[in-house]
Amino acid sequence: MKFFKVCFLLLLSFSSGLYSQIEDRKEVAKRNLDSIPIVVDSLYREDQFYVGFSFNVLTNKAAAISNSGFSGGIHVGAMRDFPLNKRRNVAIAAGLGWSLNSYGQNLFIGETPGGETIFRSLDGRIDYDKNRFTTQLVEVPLEFRWRTSTPTSYKFWRIYTGFRLGYIYYFRSRFVQGDHIVRQTKLPELERLRLGTTFTFGFNTFNFQFYYSLNSLFKNAEVEGSEIGAFPLKIGLTFYIL
Repeated sequence: MKFFKVCFLLLLSFSSGLYSQIEDRKEVAKRNLDSIPIVVDSLYREDQFYVGFSFNVLTNKAAAISNSGFSGGIHVGAMRDFPLNKRRNVAIAAGLGWSLNSYGQNLFIGETPGGETIFRSLDGRIDYDKNRFTTQLVEVPLEFRWRTSTPTSYKFWRIYTGFRLGYIYYFRSRFVQGDHIVRQTKLPELERLRLGTTFTFGFNTFNFQFYYSLNSLFKNAEVEGSEIGAFPLKIGLTFYIL
């Protein structure tokens, strides 16, 4: 029993000494840290990575087409910021991004045995469980930027506007009616080359972004005698890093 008491006292003494050394090292480290001068990066760049989430709507479409259900998108990418003035609060930026978008609507997309595309409005005609199409794009954003940033502040107001060039490399429409599923991935009428305008404004973490497509999703395609059209509008939040 005495042996265990001695071991306990030795362990307690060792722990106390070790704790004291750790505290001493913390104090030394703190003094050393306080003595290091703060270096201000006068050649800073801002907002060079982004992550965005959007609510998607199809606009300027044929009267027989309507949006239905939730439609959303995820957008990520990297930008290179090029300041234009000495204060570095005015800049242009170009980059590369990826975008995933889903659209819920009532436009049935199928195919005849001969390989011709079928476009049909489902509104009020048949009951179905789900009908939507999905796109994946590579994008090249180009922005003109104004902000209230400084070399020492990470919280500032920003207003960015520009264009976004994209290419749809993946498309899939999916119609579900019970156990019956129709998928379509090859669509000659799809306008794969995309061009849209963007506008972003916000403060610090939360930034609202608007995207409006300047060209329609479909070309030379009609439903019930009218051009399908369909110009995507995306409204959401964008988060910038670095």
